[in-house]
Amino acid sequence: MCEQGELTVQDFPDPTPGKGQVVLTVRRTGICGSDLHGRHHADLVADVADKAGYPHLMRMNQPIVMGHEFVGTVTEYGPGCHKRWKPGTRVVALPMVDSLTGPHLLGLSEQAPGAYAEKVLVQESMTMPVPDGLSDDEAALTEPMAVAWHAVRRAELARGQAAVVIGCGPIGLAVIAMLRASGAKKIVASDLSPRRRELARELGAHVVVDPRETDPFDAYAPGRNEVRSVSDLVGVAIDTMGKLRMIPGPVPWWKVFRLAETIGEIPAGPVVFECVGVPGMIDQIINTAPLRSRVVVVGVCMEPDSFTPSMAGTKEIDLRFVFGYDPGEFRDTLHMIADGKVDVKPLITGTVGLDGVDAAFTALGDPEVHAKILIDPSSAVVSP
Repeated sequence: MCEQGELTVQDFPDPTPGKGQVVLTVRRTGICGSDLHGRHHADLVADVADKAGYPHLMRMNQPIVMGHEFVGTVTEYGPGCHKRWKPGTRVVALPMVDSLTGPHLLGLSEQAPGAYAEKVLVQESMTMPVPDGLSDDEAALTEPMAVAWHAVRRAELARGQAAVVIGCGPIGLAVIAMLRASGAKKIVASDLSPRRRELARELGAHVVVDPRETDPFDAYAPGRNEVRSVSDLVGVAIDTMGKLRMIPGPVPWWKVFRLAETIGEIPAGPVVFECVGVPGMIDQIINTAPLRSRVVVVGVCMEPDSFTPSMAGTKEIDLRFVFGYDPGEFRDTLHMIADGKVDVKPLITGTVGLDGVDAAFTALGDPEVHAKILIDPSSAVVSP
C-alpha cells in the first residue's frame, strides 16, 4: 500500500469479482518506473492525466495498491464471464478494468487495486493465457515490453536505417531488445551508467557509448543518405542536380528525382528513441541529431519543457510521442517472448516478497545494481 509516499504491508479481504472480472492469484509483479515516480510525485502525474481525460489517477493522499506488470493464476470468476480457462491456468492481462464508476487503470487508481498483492482483479476480456514453457519471471515482463514494442512500431524504422537509443534505463533497454527482435541492423545505445551500457550490449545494441566521451550520432558509420548540417544538405542538392542535369535521353530530371525520393535515396537521419524523460533532453537531441531524423519520445517527462521550433523546423526533425500499447501489441509481445524472439532475462536483476518492496524501491535508485526487480507475494525475501 502506498500513501503519502509511505509503503506498508496491510491485510485486506480477498477481492470479489464483478461482472466480467476474474480473480488472479499473483505469481510475479514488476516494479515499474511509473511506480517509483508516482510514489513521491503522484499529484503532478494525476493533474496531467486529469487534463487528458482520466480523472482517477492515483494521488498522494489516497491509499493505493500499485502494480500493473504481472502474471497470475485464474482463481475465481465473476458473473457474466465465459470462464475460458480452468482454475490454476497462468495468465497475463492488460492492466485495465471496467466497473460501475467507469474504466480504470489497474494499479494506478484507488478504484482498481493492483498486483503488489496476493490477489488481483482483472477483466476477463483483457486476459491472455501464458504459453507453456514461459517462466513466471519472463511472463511478468509482457507489459513493459509491450510499451517498447509499441514505440518501435510507431517509429516505422526503414530497412537499413539506424536507431539511436538515448537512455538505457528499463524502458530504453526494452526498446533495444525490441529493436533487435524487429531486425534492426544498426542500434546505438547511449547511457552514463557502465552497468546499463553492459546490459544494452547484452540485449542487442551493436554500438554502446558513454555520451560524456562519444557523441552517439558519431558512434556508427552513417549511411550515405545522412547529412549532419544544412551546409551538407545544400551540398548534396547541388551535387545531385549537377548529375541529374547531365542525364541524356527523354526522361525529365524531376521524374528521376521523385523516383530517388520514393526509393529512399533522399538524405534522412536515424530514428532516435528518447528514453530519459528529463527536461532539456528533447532540445538536446534536436540540436545534435542529423537532419531529417525522427525522434520517438518514450521517456515520460512530467515537468514543463522547451525547445526551439525553428531549429526543429530547419532540420526537419520529426517528433513522435508514444504512450502505452494496444491489445494486439500486448499479445504479440507475450508470444515474442515465449517464442524466444526476445530475451528478457538480462533485465531481471532481483526478486523480493511483499515485505521487501520498500527496499526494492530504494535499490532501484542505483543504476549500477538493478534494472528490473520483481515481486513474488509468496516469498519471504526482504532485500533484492
